[in-house]
Amino acid sequence: MNSILSDRILNMEESATLAMAKKARELKSQGIDIIGLSLGEPDFKTPKHIQEAAKAAIDEGKYFAYPPVAGYQDLREAIAKKLREENSIEQAKAENIVVSVGAKHSIANTFMCILNEGDEVVIFSPYWVSYAEIIKLCGGVPVLIEGTLENNFKATAAQLEAAITPKTKAVIYSSPCNPTGSVFSKEELEAIADVVKQHENIIVVADEIYELINFEGKNYSISSFPDMFERTVTVNGFSKGYAMTGWRVGYICAPLEISKAVEKMQGQFTSGNTGIAQRAALAGISGDQAPSHEMTKAYFKRRALVLDLLRDIPGIKTHVPQGAFYFFPDVTAFFGKSAHGQTVNTADDLCLYLLSVANVSLVTGGAFGAPNCVRLSYAASEEDLVEALKRIKKALGELA
Repeated sequence: MNSILSDRILNMEESATLAMAKKARELKSQGIDIIGLSLGEPDFKTPKHIQEAAKAAIDEGKYFAYPPVAGYQDLREAIAKKLREENSIEQAKAENIVVSVGAKHSIANTFMCILNEGDEVVIFSPYWVSYAEIIKLCGGVPVLIEGTLENNFKATAAQLEAAITPKTKAVIYSSPCNPTGSVFSKEELEAIADVVKQHENIIVVADEIYELINFEGKNYSISSFPDMFERTVTVNGFSKGYAMTGWRVGYICAPLEISKAVEKMQGQFTSGNTGIAQRAALAGISGDQAPSHEMTKAYFKRRALVLDLLRDIPGIKTHVPQGAFYFFPDVTAFFGKSAHGQTVNTADDLCLYLLSVANVSLVTGGAFGAPNCVRLSYAASEEDLVEALKRIKKALGELA
């Protein structure tokens, strides 16, 4: 009997990060001491003033009805103000903002609105796992341009130019990058913008969800460059910088034609985001920023800790990430080796080996377009990081 399911869902890959997290949870439920370094989830609690804003919203009793599809006006105005003042996106207004159920939802909405069947989207790779699947779901064709360990995993403007065809509709990148932690400089983004401006009707989707976790100083938004506002959808949200993963609040800032289209699309799929979560987000973006800065300082300290521990493992090759909370080491030195009845031929094999032997969960780089690497999240306590790297070093040392 043929499957009752659609080709759409049968052809879709499962999120590798969520799949590994699921495996880790299953092992934990069996009483196994698993250290999870697979999810990009801050281990900090949502700052207290954000929690209190949500409680106050409940007590007010005003936010239980359907919210506006694009988000509450005051939140949209606060986001636009932030983008003007902090990101130099001078054209940003409330009408350009659509609040959605996380940045992932924002990206899906955007591609649903701009892609036709067969349109190509150039993806700067390594890339966040869901980009390619969302693009394919929307009828698009992912086209990868690859950065390497030697250039901090940053594909270049020249590679972008070479990848563009008459079918190219969009370009997407993240900076700071998930999974590599790399950050595009102002000069690198200007070069990308110069390429895009030579080609009419190409839209840039700039994923800036890790904006606040940037160890290099200022984060540059390509939308702020001359003639780029009308060519750019800026994606951001509250999950990472405000430790609000479970609140599910993301947003876009886009040219009016696209923001109105995304509002229309969202009106048919989900309607507006939860009212209580939006009140919490408003407190986050307009209130005390000190907790976010303190979290970034903690990540910076953890980066140094993990870097030293990784450099102490023979065979591991890594760059120094400039933001986010990931390392993305090359692990090819372990391919072809065996231990504990397991043979490691790929990064997938290595992740499964480390899960079963070291009880540490990582994510294969193949899911991010880089099959020679693995992603390690250091959004975990220093104690867990030290223990996890100790286990990883021992398990890798046993491969022969």
